[in-house]
Amino acid sequence: MKLTVADPSAVYQRREEITVADPARIYQRREQRLLLLLASPALFVIFVLLVIPMGWLFWQSIYGDGFTLEHYRRILTEEVYWSTFALTFRISIIVTLLALLLGYPVAYVAAALPHRWAMIVLALVILPFWTSVLVRAYAWLILLQRTGLVNQSLMSLGLTDAPLPLVHNELGTVIATVHILLPFMVLPLYAAMQKIPHELMLAGASLGGTPLHVFLRVFLPLSLSGVLAGATLVFVLCLGFYITPELMGGGKTVMVSMVVSRNVELYNQWGAASAVSVVLLLCVLAIFYIVGRVISLERILGAK
Repeated sequence: MKLTVADPSAVYQRREEITVADPARIYQRREQRLLLLLASPALFVIFVLLVIPMGWLFWQSIYGDGFTLEHYRRILTEEVYWSTFALTFRISIIVTLLALLLGYPVAYVAAALPHRWAMIVLALVILPFWTSVLVRAYAWLILLQRTGLVNQSLMSLGLTDAPLPLVHNELGTVIATVHILLPFMVLPLYAAMQKIPHELMLAGASLGGTPLHVFLRVFLPLSLSGVLAGATLVFVLCLGFYITPELMGGGKTVMVSMVVSRNVELYNQWGAASAVSVVLLLCVLAIFYIVGRVISLERILGAK
C-alpha cells in the first residue's frame, strides 16, 4: 500500500487562503445581520399588516362551525360565481386594451418631447391622482347620465335623437375605469420608452427604413416590456376595482369585489366573502407568476 504525503507548500497555500478569506466571511456575516436588523421593522409591519390578515382570510374561508370546503364548492359549482368571474375578467381585458390604445400614443409623445414638455404631459396624466376615485366616478356619472353633458352634446349636434344609455351598465363602467386606470398604463410605458436610445431610430432611418418601418421593427419591440408592465398593472387593479363598478354599473354590472362586499354587508357571510377573496388573490398571484416568467416583477412594480 502506497502512502501519499501532502505537498507542504500546497497545505501552506491552502491555510493562507482560509486565513485571508475568514475576515471577508466575518464581514459578510456582520453585514447580513446588520441588514436583517435594519429590515426588521419593515418585516414586522409586513407580517402584521399582510401576513396575518391573509392568514386570517384563508382561515375564515375554510372554518366556520368547523372545517369546511363548502364555500369553495359553491364557487366551483354555482353559475353565478362563474358568470361574475367571467364578467370581471372580460371587463378587465377590455379596460386593459383600451388603456393601452389610449396610453401608448400619450407615452410615445411624452418620450419624444424635450424633458420640460414631457413633464407637462406626464403632469396632466398624473393630475387626476390628486382627486379621489369616488369624486372621479361621480363626475363620470354626471357627465354620462341621460341629461348629462355628453348626451346633450350628441343630441344638439344631431348625432342622436334620444339619450344613449351610457351609465348603469357595462359601458359606463368601462369608460370610467379606463380613465381612472390610464395613468397606470402611461407611466410604465413612458419609463420603458425613455430608455430606448434615439440613435437606434436614426440608424434605422439611415439604412433606408421608413418611419413606420423603423417604429414597427425597432421602437415597438423595445417598448414591449413597458406594454407588459402597464397591462399587468391595469389588469390586476381592474380585477379588484369596487367603487367605480358600484356607481357606474348601477347594480347591473356585478364584479367580484362587489360579490365580496355583498356577502359581508347583506348576507353576513364572512366565510363566503373570504373564499371569493382567496380565489381572486390566487388569480392575481397566478397572473404575476406567469408575467414574471417574461419580465421581472421589479420592472412591473416600477422598482427597476
